[in-house]
Amino acid sequence: MGDTSRSESKHFLEEFYIPNYILLSDSKHEEVSHVPSCPVLVFINSKSGGQLGGELLKTYRSLLNENQVFDLGEESPDKVLHKIYVNLEKLRCREDNFAIEIYKRLRLIVAGGDGTAGWLLGVVSDLKLSHPPPIATVPLGTGNNLPFSFGWGKKNPGTNHQSVESFLDQVMKAKEVKIDSWHILMRMKSPKEGCCDPIAPLELPHSLHAFHRVSKTDSENKEGCHTFRGGFWNYFSMGMDAQVSYAFHSERKLHPEKFKNQLANQSTYAKLVCTQGWFCAPLFHPPSRNIAQLARVKVMKIKGHWEDLHIPPSVRSIVCLNLPSFSGGLNPWGTPNKRKTRDRDLTAPFVDDGLLEVVGFRDAWHGLVLYAPKGHGTRLAQAHGIRFEFNKGAADHTFMRIDGEPWKQPLPVDDDTVVVEISHLGQVNMLATKDSRSKSVYDPMTPRSQHDGHDDSSEEESSEDWEEKRKFGAADTFKFPHEVDIATLS
Repeated sequence: MGDTSRSESKHFLEEFYIPNYILLSDSKHEEVSHVPSCPVLVFINSKSGGQLGGELLKTYRSLLNENQVFDLGEESPDKVLHKIYVNLEKLRCREDNFAIEIYKRLRLIVAGGDGTAGWLLGVVSDLKLSHPPPIATVPLGTGNNLPFSFGWGKKNPGTNHQSVESFLDQVMKAKEVKIDSWHILMRMKSPKEGCCDPIAPLELPHSLHAFHRVSKTDSENKEGCHTFRGGFWNYFSMGMDAQVSYAFHSERKLHPEKFKNQLANQSTYAKLVCTQGWFCAPLFHPPSRNIAQLARVKVMKIKGHWEDLHIPPSVRSIVCLNLPSFSGGLNPWGTPNKRKTRDRDLTAPFVDDGLLEVVGFRDAWHGLVLYAPKGHGTRLAQAHGIRFEFNKGAADHTFMRIDGEPWKQPLPVDDDTVVVEISHLGQVNMLATKDSRSKSVYDPMTPRSQHDGHDDSSEEESSEDWEEKRKFGAADTFKFPHEVDIATLS
């Protein structure tokens, strides 16, 4: 690299650089002459993408201040952000203009799978900052639905200096967008024997590890039941698609050495689709596990009013979608035509309208229609919330998945009920490139929605209930147990 190129690169990187006195509370004040236009904090899951996570970590640390680049295997984002924002607040109180500008302009970069991105999103949500920083996601997993939704691609990135500088340039040019966040509540009867919770800790989706036993003040906590809470940003799914995902994650946990390559991971996933019987679902998937047999489903199309949702008897998988990217970048909802929009009050999917798109699938063959122009699944509803009620039946378990993280969910064996309820919680700030697939209901370039999106007429929540709901993904509660390897988040 010539002297001119080095000089240009140095000046470019200054736009992202954060000095130590902002990052470290015990660091001496530094006189800074240049205010960066796009200061960033970088969080990398060094165990994602085989060896790529570690290589990416080295490159970012060589280009920026190594103290602004964090390895999620060593430091959790809640502690990092808490420390930095406390320091920023102190400096702002001293009227440090540089710190004030850093606070206003700060952006976050997270590199890892969807589970890793969800971890950081949960932390930022729960910290309740007055000016939360927007987040850019580096695709470093297998599905990469979150990065793909916002134009960051779905292939693992290059790790050399040029590739990283190119990504930083995109971060600088990216626009801020708001997306809905969703709260999930799960309630089930306490086990009669043993000391474990109904779900063993390692069976929980890692991105939702804020599921916890809720206090007695919680209105949903009932005698003899455990109540768990969590949150998600992309999708919740149940049924056979989640079963395949669970088989993949289980295999990767047993044989991590076989999952070092993104292409090999996708090939393994495709094989599991076949071996789990997803292509021959009528033969391998008993009718008792079809969604209509497993659960009574209710949706909230009008705020405050629940109504039963009809699920066709052949549907074996149901997806509640917030972003237009599922299973590696597919859009199960598509764009309803004018007749569907008029007759069924369906609209295109928007990421900030306070609505989930609910889609059903019969089998993997049905899923293949998503690869065709205008292909889509069975559109069931758009709703402000959805509720699944599982009663005693032929199946003793089903499979569920949130933002790429699957688990095996036990179902009632006695005359009790397992309830899963999803409701709108709030919004988070993301960064989107010009190639973003996610559309805002408020964007003047997109057709107006027939429904009103958000309104402020929703019921007021008590402060106690909000406090329980608030902790759905982070600050003090979103922690990985020591025995969990974060490689599973890739």
